[in-house]
This record gives sequence, C-alpha cells and structure tokens, in this order.
Amino acid sequence: MARGNEIDWDWLQRNQDDIQTYTLQHLRIVAIAVGVAVVIAIPIAVAVRRSRVAYAGALVTSDLLYTIPSLALFAILVPVLGIGDMPVLIGLVAYSMLVLIRNTVVGLRSVPRAVHEAATGMGLTRRQVLFKVELPLALPSIVAGMRVAAVSAVGIATIGVFVGAGGLGELIYNDGINRSSPFLTAVLAGAVIAFVMALLIDLLLLGLERLLKPWARAGRRA
Repeated sequence: MARGNEIDWDWLQRNQDDIQTYTLQHLRIVAIAVGVAVVIAIPIAVAVRRSRVAYAGALVTSDLLYTIPSLALFAILVPVLGIGDMPVLIGLVAYSMLVLIRNTVVGLRSVPRAVHEAATGMGLTRRQVLFKVELPLALPSIVAGMRVAAVSAVGIATIGVFVGAGGLGELIYNDGINRSSPFLTAVLAGAVIAFVMALLIDLLLLGLERLLKPWARAGRRA
C-alpha cells in the first residue's frame, strides 16, 4: 500500500468494481432526487407565480428546510424512514426545492406582458399559454435552477454514507478517512469522481437546455 501522499494505483485497480458500484449508487440517488424535486417544484411554482403571499409562503417553507444541516436532516428522517437511500433522497428533494421554485417563478414572471397578450389574442387558452409560451420562455431560468440543484446534490449525497446510503461517501469516509491512518487514494478517488460527475451533469443539463430551444439556435445561425 502506498504511504504518505502517494497514490496507490494498484489499490484503484483492485477495487475498480467497488468504485464503479459506489459511483452508480451516487448517480442514481442524485438523478432520482433532482428528478422528483423538479416534478414537485415546477407545479408549485406555476400555482404560486401570480400570488405574492403564496409565493412567499412556498419560499419560506423551502428555505426553512434548506437551513437544516444535511447530516442533521438525514438523522431526523432515519427513525421514520430507516437506514438506507430514503432519508438521503427525501433530504435532497427538500434541499432542491428552494432554488427550483424560485428560479421557475422568476422565469415565468419574466415573460413580457406583450407576449401574453399576443398569445391570448391568437386564441390560446391559459393552459396553452402556459405550456406553449410561458414555460418555454422560462426554460433558461428553470434549467439554471436544475443545474444548481444537481451540482449541490452531488456534494450533499456524499454525506449519505452516515445513514447507510452508500455512494461516493463510502470511498471518501469509510475507505479513506475512517482509518487509523487516513488513506489519501480513496479520499481523492471519491472527491475526483464527485467533481467530474457534477461537471458532466452540469454540461448535460446545459446541452439539454440548448436542445429544447431550437429557436435560439436558428436565431444564432441567422
């Protein structure tokens, strides 16, 4: 085994199956949590976007959840949900709500009134205006919220190791820090994979935004 600050490449080779398993566990937790948060947050944002009181209430509630330290929140959820993925999933959903609701409402409110009037004048119903005009134009703000939520979730999910959720926290803590002599190779492996995962997810969401905005690409070509 390597000593000091040396990287033990042999250890990485021998444990590549475990590393792959932890990476996939981590990615699955993040993907499910952010996906569920998006499904919940966007309808809430749509519902409260026209009411200052309702919007303030949604923000205050999500902000209160966001201020709870992640490890404390996971620990609070364990007696109810048990050890494993669920406390981390619920916690990550709660942490993602604030930025998703806020960004979605900001995007929807930024749609010019003239655009609303033009869409209504063309005979579109409120539902059609929402899905064909408001949400597409709010897409950059919504995706920006998704990017922040996803990148944050990648980092917070590493703490899930303390409640038995697995993931990259296994490498960073159990294989690296929680030893009589900290093992730098495992810590770095977990940290680097988490960094690369967050970067790739961010780029993927940015690419998805551009894919869903064909009019923007057409405008640049013109």
